[in-house]
Amino acid sequence: MSGVPVVLAVPGCEPAAEQLRARLGGEEGARRIHRFPDGEVLIRIDTPVAGREVILVGSLDHPADKLLPLYFLASTARDLGAARVGLVAPYLAFMRQDSRFHQGEGVTSVYFARLLSSTVDWLVTVDPHLHRWASLDDVYAIPSRIARAAPAIAGWVRAEVARPLLVGPDAESEQWVAAVAEACDAPFIILEKTRRGDRDVSVSDPDVAAHAGRTPVLVDDIISTGRTMVETLHQLTRAGMRDAVCVGVHGLFADDALDELRAAGATRIVTCNTVPHDSNAICVWDAIAEATGGLLT
Repeated sequence: MSGVPVVLAVPGCEPAAEQLRARLGGEEGARRIHRFPDGEVLIRIDTPVAGREVILVGSLDHPADKLLPLYFLASTARDLGAARVGLVAPYLAFMRQDSRFHQGEGVTSVYFARLLSSTVDWLVTVDPHLHRWASLDDVYAIPSRIARAAPAIAGWVRAEVARPLLVGPDAESEQWVAAVAEACDAPFIILEKTRRGDRDVSVSDPDVAAHAGRTPVLVDDIISTGRTMVETLHQLTRAGMRDAVCVGVHGLFADDALDELRAAGATRIVTCNTVPHDSNAICVWDAIAEATGGLLT
């Protein structure tokens, strides 16, 4: 196998592929994706891949738009003789549906894992939403590595926020909040969340008496509708804490989430650059490259 991997971008993810290629010293893969008038797709890979490691790069936000091109790229690379085909997906979709919450629902995290495990040989992602799953190995049948965003987030907090108090909106966020707090030597509190629907969320009152004069920094893995953070901001304001900063590992920002966060009192909203967005202020590609290097042969 050639020692230089071929790095191929999932459509729309070219800047992300370049971030990884530059750090690994890989070869930029040339590919063409032709869309026919009837909606079908033709894939062509122009870079020789026979006997080589091929790395597909692309976050899986809006997965319905990306999954078929990803599958066709991986299958074409295999047909052309690639030794292995891996996937670097900084954001990994479908991890939140990790149980059958209502009768008749599908457990899509399992189905999606089954599909990707049959498509690529290994996987690298950033802080997937592991709640009921202890690890990716519980659902993925291929080798995987997780790049951690906490060190990069902690570095940003140290540089940008005076006297921070890390705030987790729910028990699920504690794994990220605690790691960031430890890395930047700051206190943290975890609130309790009750979710009744996609946009119907309540959060417990914070006990902030011991943290007067600190700047609240809300940290969560995914900002989608933003309802959890909005309700947390309201609770912090009622408790007398203002000028809050919101930090998300993955910023999806459905509908008017960004405007609603600002209206609720967020003075700054930042995310890691796992999903391209104007809020990206924290780079996690060094961690991604390190995790990827651990899987290359």
